[in-house]
Amino acid sequence: MVFIDFYNSVLNNSLTSYDDLPYPVSKVHFKKGSIITDYGQIEGAVYFLNSGIVEMTVKSYVSEKMIDFFFEKEMFTSLTSFLTQRPSDVQMTALTDCEAEMISHKDLMNAYAISIDANRLGRIVIEQAYITKAQREKDFLSKTAEERYAEMFRTHAQYISNIPVNKIAKYLGIHPESLSRIRNKMNS
Repeated sequence: MVFIDFYNSVLNNSLTSYDDLPYPVSKVHFKKGSIITDYGQIEGAVYFLNSGIVEMTVKSYVSEKMIDFFFEKEMFTSLTSFLTQRPSDVQMTALTDCEAEMISHKDLMNAYAISIDANRLGRIVIEQAYITKAQREKDFLSKTAEERYAEMFRTHAQYISNIPVNKIAKYLGIHPESLSRIRNKMNS
């Protein structure tokens, strides 16, 4: 799936050309390990991930914490920075080689001023981001690490082998040794 397919599926449209979109979309590539948005950088774009995995981290007083992973067919950005145009407090890094499609902040804001479809898509994407974040917070408070890992495995099994164990453990809020025990238990 590419961005125009995502756009059509969300809005129930049938556009066939990128020229028909309310904003220009450009293709970008990120090599494994590339920083897409750095701490302190003002987010200038929103991305649709065609292939690869992106991680989002935040610095805590002691270490770096894993906030989220983004996978194929998902939109991603440093949302708070994108919306406020203030420096990002998160970092997004290509965990694998990635191909994405990008819409600049300026182009999106211009489209919001003239396009109902651009506004509808923006609202729907923001609503989904909120629901995902709220569900993750609820899961962290109500489920065990084993249950959270099982859910991650159920929804993203095809990607897990590409994510280092220590990063999955950070995401789950546990030590890598605890994750190894959970994995061994699930495999037995």
